[in-house]
Amino acid sequence: MSLRLRPTMLSDLDWVVSLERDGANLPFITPWERTQHEGAIRFPDSRHFMLEEGDELERIGFVILQGCRNPNGSVELKRLVLQAKGRGLGRTAVRQLKAMAFTQLKSHRFWLDVKALNTRAFELYRSEGFVEEGRLRESVRVTTDGADGYDSLIVMSLLDREYQARVALGLEAA
Repeated sequence: MSLRLRPTMLSDLDWVVSLERDGANLPFITPWERTQHEGAIRFPDSRHFMLEEGDELERIGFVILQGCRNPNGSVELKRLVLQAKGRGLGRTAVRQLKAMAFTQLKSHRFWLDVKALNTRAFELYRSEGFVEEGRLRESVRVTTDGADGYDSLIVMSLLDREYQARVALGLEAA
């Protein structure tokens, strides 16, 4: 399966915002305003990419990295949103992003936070070598199906030496 990352253009942002607000994604993310996405495109410390698939390069999602110029080498996977679920595209995207973080951006630590309710994403990150560092208990408000409550954020990271060990073991093949 061919998956391509390309820099997001301003003309992509209506699609990006609509994907964030889709009911299948909304419980798992805190959507941004369009101006926040514009900032992530323009700000040198961030990278905003469209995920495209196949020969037609159909848009299937987007990703945001932050801390790309962090002096401590700590890059954050801020957001990964896919339109199609259950096809292995998330795993393919995460592997490409790890390679970018550790080879192109020369990061020491690649980290993220994931809502505890998002068990599918948590298991993906865990299976891709990310280690749970801790939980921010009931730190985000969640409103789903009329229910109002709180969810915890799980902070996870992967260090450069852990990534290199996975590469040596052949675990990072695309």
